[in-house]
Amino acid sequence: MKYELQQCIGARLRRISRITDGYYRKCLVDFDITENQMTILFALSKMGKIDQGIVGKRLALERSTISRNIKLLHKKGLILKTDEYRPEIELTKEGIVLVKNLIPLWQKVMEELAEKIGSDGMEIIATLEKKFE
Repeated sequence: MKYELQQCIGARLRRISRITDGYYRKCLVDFDITENQMTILFALSKMGKIDQGIVGKRLALERSTISRNIKLLHKKGLILKTDEYRPEIELTKEGIVLVKNLIPLWQKVMEELAEKIGSDGMEIIATLEKKFE
């Protein structure tokens, strides 16, 4: 089958990602963190102390992206990082407090996005994720 340029799956998924990132960005403006950094903090709140590389793999973040964001979060005092060759990272007390403060805002954004795409959209996203695992 021959595809048209406007059918590009990658471009369309990136566009949707940029649009949804905008919703999260609005709720994060007062916290001086990015969407990726929020995702890392949320992941650490569930995983505890863990190898930095594993976090990157689980979140499908490139090595440079995870390294840059870990450095910034460490500098802000939100995570602890070991000095080993394969560093382990974990939330600080400040990081834990921030996650607790972010969750209600994240929930509001999730409700807004879920309402926008409906249960069908939520199921489609889950199906797509499974296909790419």
